[in-house]
Amino acid sequence: MWWCLVCMASVLLGQAAWAGAQAEEPLADAVRTALSAAAAQSAPPMLVFADQMQKYEFDRWADAAGLRLKKRKPEEQVRREFLQTVWYEAKRAGLDPSLVLGLVQVESGFRKYAISSVGARGYMQVMPFWSRLIGTGDPASLFHMQTNLRFGCIILRHYLDRERGDMSMALGRYNGSRGRPEYPNAVFAAVRQWKLPETQARPQIVALRP
Repeated sequence: MWWCLVCMASVLLGQAAWAGAQAEEPLADAVRTALSAAAAQSAPPMLVFADQMQKYEFDRWADAAGLRLKKRKPEEQVRREFLQTVWYEAKRAGLDPSLVLGLVQVESGFRKYAISSVGARGYMQVMPFWSRLIGTGDPASLFHMQTNLRFGCIILRHYLDRERGDMSMALGRYNGSRGRPEYPNAVFAAVRQWKLPETQARPQIVALRP
């Protein structure tokens, strides 16, 4: 298939991702439902804000991140849809969108069709075994933008809960290097590139369309 050719070309060009090896483990039904729901989404999610101030804060973040992302994603619409989806999925999972961008930068370099040496796929380098939770069992589903970002964010949230809020340990679980500092430190360094100065209280999305 065409996506296979893209992936093979990525590897042949020496662009193998630094993906981890998430461990397969039992998940709560709520987590399975959240993962499966992303598979049916064909368009970027719509954000709903409580007021203009919240919309302003999102636009401010997306505009600044978009400028930094322009070299990697030159098409404005593609760039905006990606950032909109990152914001949506990060907030949905209770994560900082800038953290998600930092993780994507380290894991795949913002390459949608990246494949690692252990077979992890997409922006957030999700391992193929997670595709069974979608119901299709097809690893190609993990190249779908919202599916991949939904999986990555919920998996990280799952690990963060297991580690009782310790982000370093959660990132170690995500990468399969729990207890070693190299990977969390790389993600934290990348996150600093996407952070904006805090000027007001962080806005919250009060309504999210599934």
